[in-house]
Amino acid sequence: MDPRKIKLEITERVLNEGQRVLSTIDQTAADGYSFSMDDFGTGYSSFNSLFNMQVSTIKIDRSFVSNINTDLRSRAIVQAVIAMAIGLGVDVIAEGIENENQAKLLVDLGCQYGQGFLYAKPKSLEQILTELLSGRKAA
Repeated sequence: MDPRKIKLEITERVLNEGQRVLSTIDQTAADGYSFSMDDFGTGYSSFNSLFNMQVSTIKIDRSFVSNINTDLRSRAIVQAVIAMAIGLGVDVIAEGIENENQAKLLVDLGCQYGQGFLYAKPKSLEQILTELLSGRKAA
């Protein structure tokens, strides 16, 4: 399979694992794979490591998204992460979107992608394959 069609997810914690891990990520990216930083904002992020690491997507953790309409601090964090991602030229995905109000606000803030119960409940691989093979939408 073409590595350009595969995106690997890593958590923020990986940034603390040392240069060997970062070198492995860089080599894997050089081989054509892309990386998504999952649960961004929940760990001990190093902006320097994020800047130097080849990440194509930042995923904002649901713990920030869930209160975005009622908590100004959550909204400020989400807004800052979206602005940073756009500034770095990487995609941003908001996790844990559960209602239309959250989705609308995230779009207004510039978020390109979202995932959560608003769009679909989690499914097993078997359920997804069955839907794909039957021609139904596999959200």
